[in-house]
Parts: sequence; structure tokens; C-alpha cells
Amino acid sequence: MEYEEPKFFHVMQYAAAAAGDVIDMVSGNPDWEPPAALREALREYADRPPADFQYPPSEGLRELREVIAERRGVDPGRVVVTNGTGEANYLAMARALDRDAGDEALLMDPVYPYYPGKTHLLDGTPTLVPTTRDGGLDVDAIREAASEDTALIVLNTPNNPTGAVYDLDAVREVADVAAAVDALVVVDEVYGRFDLSGSFESALTLDDDRVIVTSGFSKSMAITGFRVGYGIFPESHVDDAKTRHMLVNVAGARPSQYAVYHALAETPPEYYAESRELLADRVAAFTDALDAAGAEYSRPEGAFYVLARFDSFPGTMANVKRLVDEAGVAGMPGEAFGTARSDWIRFALVTPRAAEAAERLADYFAEEPAPR
Repeated sequence: MEYEEPKFFHVMQYAAAAAGDVIDMVSGNPDWEPPAALREALREYADRPPADFQYPPSEGLRELREVIAERRGVDPGRVVVTNGTGEANYLAMARALDRDAGDEALLMDPVYPYYPGKTHLLDGTPTLVPTTRDGGLDVDAIREAASEDTALIVLNTPNNPTGAVYDLDAVREVADVAAAVDALVVVDEVYGRFDLSGSFESALTLDDDRVIVTSGFSKSMAITGFRVGYGIFPESHVDDAKTRHMLVNVAGARPSQYAVYHALAETPPEYYAESRELLADRVAAFTDALDAAGAEYSRPEGAFYVLARFDSFPGTMANVKRLVDEAGVAGMPGEAFGTARSDWIRFALVTPRAAEAAERLADYFAEEPAPR
């Protein structure tokens, strides 16, 4: 099987090679400070004994799994610490597709591109299911798409790229659809700390043995390079996830897990509230400028992305490169996220220059660029 280079990397490389000043709104790398307790824990770790420089338990440091379990209201034995939320999703999707229950994965459209990529990697067949206009779940469309071939349904809330926060009752209905066709539901909640609506509820509250919840700390602690995520698996599936994790990775990185454990224990709620307030301010400034540009856009309920559509300027790779060259702003083409928003462009608000980028877009489209 041949794999294409992810479009994310292609756009970032193109922007980095551009001649002028370009504001990067492609990557999801938070630009704010990680928790102070995390930095302090790393400094302390350097002086720990040699034994602490060896393999940790494959499923993750016991104390980290215990604090995750306590906060998420589950038994620690259900928690598997992974190399980022990406691996947690891979383990969960693999478990769903390995059960001889079909090979189809239902993915919501617009879709985070790594979900169909992982599905193909696992010899599954991705099927894109439309969402509502605001990005919310269309349960009737999911029910209609589900069949005896469906082994997996993947949800992401708060959502990348739409910013939608899924209603818990809708997630419950999806779990009922999954039960009817013997599928598992994977709910990626990595943006759960960035609920700007106040309405996010974890799928763990459903207490459903067909639901696997994944998350991590890359976004919430601004540490995408640390690669600490986790999956919370029903008891009947956790051993399979642990085995695959061990065979693929042996274990995760002990220093990262140690630092995250201390940050979880010592970071006050205000840290997370401040990042949400920062993002809410950026959303307001960015969408005000998009209004000035005459754009249609989705105002995120959560996460930190905005989808925008400009008249006569579809979100193709060619037009994204044109924005890099002519406006000095790098976004992601809508065509990278499935079919539902192929005319749109996604912008990540994790840059202190978000308002400046929006002003550049407003100025650029005020000059009415020639359609492409």
C-alpha cells in the first residue's frame, strides 16, 4: 500500500519556503505556555536515579493512569496511556475493525483527515456521513448509512475542523445505532478542555460498553511534542488494546508521562480557563474581520478552528497556496477534510497573530481577487 504525504505537511512546507512573511494558521500547535508544574517536573526528572531512565510500564505510569481514571470516573485498569491521542485512536479503531464484525468505518464529513488514513491502514473502508450545516451530528444520516458491514463509528467532539460540540443525546443515539449493527463507537475528546459553549459532556457519562473514549494532553497543556494521550476502553476490549500498544511501541516515554502527571496534580483550573478566554477573544477578532471580508464562516463552539468560505474562491490546494503567496496567510484546504466543505478553508487560531491574519484576509478579499 502506498501512502500520500499528509496535506498538512505539504502546506506548511510551502508556507515555510515562501518569499514573504506568512502567518501559519495550518498547524494545531498551541502558542501559549505549558503549565509551570510541567516545566518544574522536567527539571526534577533530570536528577532522578538511573532506574527512572528505563522502560515504564507498557500501559503507562501507574500514578498517571490513576489520576486520569479519578478525573474521568473510571477504573484505572481501563486506561491505556499512548503516544498521543493519535495512537489512542489507532488502537481503538483497530479493535473495532479486528472483531470480524465488518470492515466499514462511518466517519463524519467534514472529517479529520487522519481518520480515513488510519482506516485504510487497518484495511478498513471509510464511508463519509454528512453532518448538519453547523457541523452537528445527523443521527438519521448515520442510521441510514449503518449496515451489517459497519464495524466502527468515529466521532470527534469538540470537532476539528467544524468546532461543533456534539449533543450528548445525539451521541447516545449513535451508540444505539452501533449496538444494532454490532459496531463500536470511538469518541475523540482531545479538545474537551476547549469547550467555548459550556455544553460539552463526555461520552464516558453514557457508561456504554460499545463506546471507547480517547483524549490527551497535547492541546490542553500546549505540549504537542510530548506525545502523551490515552484511551479509555471497556473492560472487554482493554487487553487487546494493551497488547497492540505493547507490540507497536513497547511503551511510551517515561519523562513525558512523569511531567504530565505532576502537571495534572498541580495545575489550577485557571490555567485552562485562561486558554479558553484567549481563544474566545481570538475567535471574536477573527470572525469580525471575516465579516469585513464578506466571508461565510463557522463560529466554533469548541476547539480552535474556523472554517471560512469566500465567494468565487473555493478551498482548493491551489487557492490555499495563492493565499500564502498573495495574502501572507496559510490555511488548510477544505478539500482535505472530505467532501462536505470542499469550498471552504480551515484556519487554526493558535497564533498570536490571528487578528492580523484576519485583517490580511479582509484586505485581500476587499480587492476582489480573480476567481480560480
